[in-house]
Amino acid sequence: MKLDILVFAVHPDDAELGCSGTILKHIAEGKKVGIVDFTRGELGTRGTAETRDQEAKESGEILGLHVRENLRFKDGFFKNDETHQLEVIKMVRKYKPEIILTNALDDRHPDHGRAGDLANDAIFLSGLIKIQTSIAGTVQEAWRPRLVLQYIQDRYIKPDIIVDISDFIDRKIACIKAFKTQFDSPDTKEPQTYISSPEFLEAVIARSREFGKNIGAKYGEGFTSRKLLGVDNLFNLK
Repeated sequence: MKLDILVFAVHPDDAELGCSGTILKHIAEGKKVGIVDFTRGELGTRGTAETRDQEAKESGEILGLHVRENLRFKDGFFKNDETHQLEVIKMVRKYKPEIILTNALDDRHPDHGRAGDLANDAIFLSGLIKIQTSIAGTVQEAWRPRLVLQYIQDRYIKPDIIVDISDFIDRKIACIKAFKTQFDSPDTKEPQTYISSPEFLEAVIARSREFGKNIGAKYGEGFTSRKLLGVDNLFNLK
């Protein structure tokens, strides 16, 4: 299946926190969107890899994803090396997306920046015809998307572009809350963590308001780009 947008996320719930409004918006416009998670988030303090699998499935249904895969890299210990790059290259070539969204290149969680670098390096290499990959015995063609953006995560980074998600904020929060073991759950006996307090979700909403305000919208999601962005018509800009 060819996707319009492919999202790479090192942990299940990263895409939901960082760019689910953008995912929802483009699916509503008829685009095909999928997520490839790198790990199962097995080092998370709350829940298990199995509960994360189920939560990711439930969130994917809310999002209306066309596909969601997990590469099962080792949470916390994966590397930006040839072995891991080749697995990411296979996903790029499998889905041939026009746009890829990836983890932030610099963030509080070291996995985020390392995953962002891994994705960006693999995306570039995916366009080289002399790197050969195959899935189920079928040789893949080289492919490189026309645009790669990084969604902004915990650490504030000035965005290069902001997407208006005003019509999708409620569903964004719903897909985040699908990860019941990770976020505010008053009845749980699990230990409290940085992301499990009600204030954390409030901060997610507040940042969406802040980004939206900057483009004259109620809510927005910000992205960074390693390359300069251009438009063919100034009237398409907010």
